[in-house]
Amino acid sequence: MFKLALDAGHGLYTKGKEIPAYMGKYPLQKEWQLNSRICDYMQEMLKAYKNVEVLRLDDVTGKTDVTLKVRTAKANSWGADFLLSEHHNAGINGGTGGGVVVYTYPKTSKENVRRQKDLYAEIIKHTGLKGNRSTPIASANLHMVRESLMPAILIESGFMDSKTDVPIIITEEFAKANAKAQVEFLVEEFNLKPIIDKEHIKRLIARRNVIIRILRRLTWKST
Repeated sequence: MFKLALDAGHGLYTKGKEIPAYMGKYPLQKEWQLNSRICDYMQEMLKAYKNVEVLRLDDVTGKTDVTLKVRTAKANSWGADFLLSEHHNAGINGGTGGGVVVYTYPKTSKENVRRQKDLYAEIIKHTGLKGNRSTPIASANLHMVRESLMPAILIESGFMDSKTDVPIIITEEFAKANAKAQVEFLVEEFNLKPIIDKEHIKRLIARRNVIIRILRRLTWKST
């Protein structure tokens, strides 16, 4: 069983964690909404794989900003195999540039640094949001990656105060592509196997049988 601790950073009412008003008004203005949307897509996509359990560390309603200490304690007591913490960045102040940045703890293992690089590459491949950060693959003394007992990566999926990033990160297409990238990383990294859909197999067999019958008729007519 692969156990994933999945964290949408902050909450609906966390002060300052939002697309600034000077960037315009959008249906999803709060950072938690952007973070949670990616998590929701990931959870749905991971249902297609067997022996996978997902534990959300945030309040899925967004009403409570669960403390960082409670989040990591929850992941640790559950015995998660891996932790992903979803965030969106800030600090460009209405300028241009930005892009995806992924973080690990400075004292993380070499294996997790390799995972970090692989995950970043997968996200960029699917979303194209490379940006212009000098260190998009970074390390920092952040609680979520420091206090988790399992390997952990924190993803900043673009800047909420960037004229370049905001029109991209608010879209459903970006959220889906980002979620797909992270799920494909997990599938490859942890060797996740798809659930075999018996009905789908039946349809494939029926389709094959039809093709065989058509080929037999064609062969019979040609002789």
